[in-house]
Amino acid sequence: MFTGLIATTGKILQLEKRSGAARLTVETATLAPRLHEGDSIAVNGVCLTALGLEPTRFHADLAAETLARTTLGDLAPGTLVNLELPTPAGTPLGGHVVQGHVDATGTLLALDPVDPEAGPAATDWWLRIAVPPAVQPYVVEKGSIAIDGISLTVARWDGATLAVAIIPHTYSATHLHTLAPGARVNLEADVLMKLALEQQRAQQHASTLTLESLIARGY
Repeated sequence: MFTGLIATTGKILQLEKRSGAARLTVETATLAPRLHEGDSIAVNGVCLTALGLEPTRFHADLAAETLARTTLGDLAPGTLVNLELPTPAGTPLGGHVVQGHVDATGTLLALDPVDPEAGPAATDWWLRIAVPPAVQPYVVEKGSIAIDGISLTVARWDGATLAVAIIPHTYSATHLHTLAPGARVNLEADVLMKLALEQQRAQQHASTLTLESLIARGY
């Protein structure tokens, strides 16, 4: 489990396409020494298994499902990515519960400074994302969402486009400062919202079955 608090950024060194899969190589002098073979690590919000460890880099295999559902297959050498290690049990949750299981990709519409004259280190930013239909039911204003692994709060929501406020630290400490409009980003809806909606649907289904059974019996 992750919390969406990015530890550092890494750099893509290679994406080797294979039959139905791929192998990713990520450079991170900060986190590579802390990894053990088989450890989990989130790369742009995708939970991967660290393999082939080296002093400043790690490798990770990407399954066909990962390539189809996330942006990882698009990553070019030199691209910055957000990295996070799993949260140890008993650690305070600074963000929200993030599984590293991406639901779908969204499209970056804009990343605009609130005060263009203040400079990147002194202004907040408005990030706007077009959300695909598969994720829309789980988005609510003031709810949580992970965007490329970053735990963010939905500030505005119109049913298809969300906006979040980005503070200067998040803008500079993550890969957000490298993105341009049109970029695809990984979206993971809040798992608690997913569970709540699934429970609601199950209850509605049970109520419908009960009503239908009563009608069938002539009540």
